[in-house]
Amino acid sequence: MAARPVVALICVAGVVADDLAGHLQRRGNDTRMARQAWEAETVLSAGGIDVAVVGDELSQAEARNLLRRHGGEGGPDFILICRPGDLLDKVLALELGAADAVESPLVVRELAARIGRLLARRGRNAQELVVLENATVDMRSAMVMHASGAEEQLSPGQVALLKLFVASPRKVLTRDDIMAAAPAENADAFDRSIDSRIVRLRRKLNTASIATIRGSGYRFDPPEPLSE
Repeated sequence: MAARPVVALICVAGVVADDLAGHLQRRGNDTRMARQAWEAETVLSAGGIDVAVVGDELSQAEARNLLRRHGGEGGPDFILICRPGDLLDKVLALELGAADAVESPLVVRELAARIGRLLARRGRNAQELVVLENATVDMRSAMVMHASGAEEQLSPGQVALLKLFVASPRKVLTRDDIMAAAPAENADAFDRSIDSRIVRLRRKLNTASIATIRGSGYRFDPPEPLSE
């Protein structure tokens, strides 16, 4: 099994760092934390880092020095967090080879998405996203990300069920199709148990995209083209 991607959080503000670390870990990544400037060299020198996020609790000069020493070929991709309005600092960071430069205050999910893009570019932990009306599902981590910002975990059975629908868009699936391809998680395999599973899945995804075709089965009508 391939090692999990590793993201280093260097001098990122405490609450943001904790929230971001939790968000990344739930999606199958490991994190390394350097709360103080003196810890940054130790974390980065140890190697094995895919993406390094350098927060604005470090001065921009210190952040650029870390980028010079540890960036480049063979090193991690750097994301530098700059203070609001520091256009020059953003430009300098990018000219020195930073993969991205963002301003604080931060939205954790946006920053995580930027990290995910860099990991995918490195061939590490590419996401499999299903976009619905009110939520996005990361199939790799079985995580439902609601538009409100709340998150929920799908059960293995719900993942299997959603994968079946995603693989057969706009096709009517009978109860027999569903029971064969996505069996229930317990011994209750009566015909009506399928209805209950669909109801629970719809509720968790807050979606109307899984339609009941009376007398036939169910059909998944994606609200927009599915992400690959």
